[in-house]
Amino acid sequence: MQSIRNGKTPSSPSTPGRGISRKVGTTGITVMLIIFLVAVVFAANQNDVIGWIVVIVSLGWLFLATFVVFSVRGATRKATAKFAAATAPPRGGVQVVDESTRDLKLDHSFKIIEVQAKVIRENLDTDRGMVDRALETIDITAHNGRGMIKKDDGGPVEGTVVD
Repeated sequence: MQSIRNGKTPSSPSTPGRGISRKVGTTGITVMLIIFLVAVVFAANQNDVIGWIVVIVSLGWLFLATFVVFSVRGATRKATAKFAAATAPPRGGVQVVDESTRDLKLDHSFKIIEVQAKVIRENLDTDRGMVDRALETIDITAHNGRGMIKKDDGGPVEGTVVD
C-alpha cells in the first residue's frame, strides 16, 4: 500500500494522477479503431452497400468514443486544478480581493460573534461545554477578522476612528 507523501495522493508510476481511467479510455479508443479498420477491410473486400454502412456506423462510434474520452479527461484536469487551487493555503495570511468583499466578510464575522455572545449569555450557568465552544469560535473569528484588516507589511492599521 502506498502512503501519502507531501500532501500528494498515490498515483500510477507511469503518469501521476491518471490511474485506471486513462487505461480504460485508451483501451476503448483502441478497440473502436480496430473495429473501424476491420469494417473498412471487409467492406473493401465485399464491395457492397451494407459493408460501407457498417464502416460509417463504426466511424461514428469511434468519433463519439474519442469525444467522450477527451471531454472527460479535460473536465478532470480542470476539476483537479480548481480543487488544488481551492485547497491550497493562502500565502501571507488572508487575502482580500476588494473592499466590498472584505466588508462582507467582516460583517459576517461580526454576526458570528453576536450569535456566539448570545449562546454564552444563555448557557453561562448551565452548559460549560457550550460556553467553551462559543468562546473558541469567537477567538477564531476575531483572529480571522483581524487578519483581514491588517496591512500587507503586518503593521498596524492606520486611519481615523469614528465613534
